[in-house]
Amino acid sequence: MRVEWLKFFLDIAKTGSLRASANNLYITQPALGSAITSLEKELGYPLFTRTRSGMQLTEQAVATIPLVWSIG
Repeated sequence: MRVEWLKFFLDIAKTGSLRASANNLYITQPALGSAITSLEKELGYPLFTRTRSGMQLTEQAVATIPLVWSIG
């Protein structure tokens, strides 16, 4: 697991948008989406429900946020 993936996760959780987070983090949307998919595979559960209106946190993601904050 890469620490930057956790940073990406937190930014998407804050903005609710892959596009906005990609702009904030100065990376492309496909690269950001790929990083989140990799993080989800390592964790073994989805972090977001992807919708037309944005990215919604899953229950597991809500429980993960305090753990990520304690790491970084």
